[in-house]
Amino acid sequence: MSSHLSIGLFLSPDFVAQALLDALNRDRYQVIVHNSRDQFCRFIEQEKQQLDCLILQSGSELSHLVNWLHGQVIVLPAVILHTALDEASFERDVDQPDPFKSLLFAYHTAEFHTTPTQFNLTDDVVEQAIARFIHLSPTCRISDSVEIAAVDPAAQSFLMLQQRRLIDKLKERLGYLGVYYKRNPKNFFRHLPQDQQQELLEKLKADYQDIILCYFTNDGTLNHRIDDFINTSFFADMSVPQVVEIHMALIDDISKQLKLEGRSEDILLDYRLTLIDIIAHLCEMYRRSIPREP
Repeated sequence: MSSHLSIGLFLSPDFVAQALLDALNRDRYQVIVHNSRDQFCRFIEQEKQQLDCLILQSGSELSHLVNWLHGQVIVLPAVILHTALDEASFERDVDQPDPFKSLLFAYHTAEFHTTPTQFNLTDDVVEQAIARFIHLSPTCRISDSVEIAAVDPAAQSFLMLQQRRLIDKLKERLGYLGVYYKRNPKNFFRHLPQDQQQELLEKLKADYQDIILCYFTNDGTLNHRIDDFINTSFFADMSVPQVVEIHMALIDDISKQLKLEGRSEDILLDYRLTLIDIIAHLCEMYRRSIPREP
């Protein structure tokens, strides 16, 4: 098994790629660049078992390429490169799991968004994309209405085989397994200043409230909201009891409101399923982050 990471890079013909290629250290990566979507698709189809990550330029061609990937049930780590956006409007803190917080996913919920400038500022963008992919659930969303689990059992098998292969390759190349998920201890909840802890808690509470409100509806964003909540909790190293506290505080607020309106609180019992679902997802993330026995 080659210790290099194999990268498929899709860029528009007018994009000057030299700086980007320089940022991809040739001692670490083997990069194949394509400017034609048809050629890139043929390349992916031939090399999908060996590819470690895709770098895809945003733009008019991206949706067609993603639709093809979904149609072929090919799920790989991905970096989405935003070259047409105003980079100054995005956060520059490379320690954050994803500075493009307001963007919805294009390919799958584990993709990593960046710009050429941000790409050149850090040397682990590809590793971060792979880290997210390794923790990708077999029930994750790959479009607004489709989960991997709903597509084809072969898709789940392909995803798990790719995850296992990447873990083995990173273990071989980097010498130890724990590096494959780039959690920065500086971003752990317990290490944050009090004002940032409060800000994080408010975000998690707001995100959890959104999950509660659409949990028993046909809202197509539910799984994406759950993925976002779990990723935020995981990278902040939040504990299960902290998540339970968030749930109980919200349920208590809803209970008080129902009492004021003279309505029954029986419906709140159903939301135990929400908590079980969230805890199961979070525990699975932590389980996957523990190095496996050889």
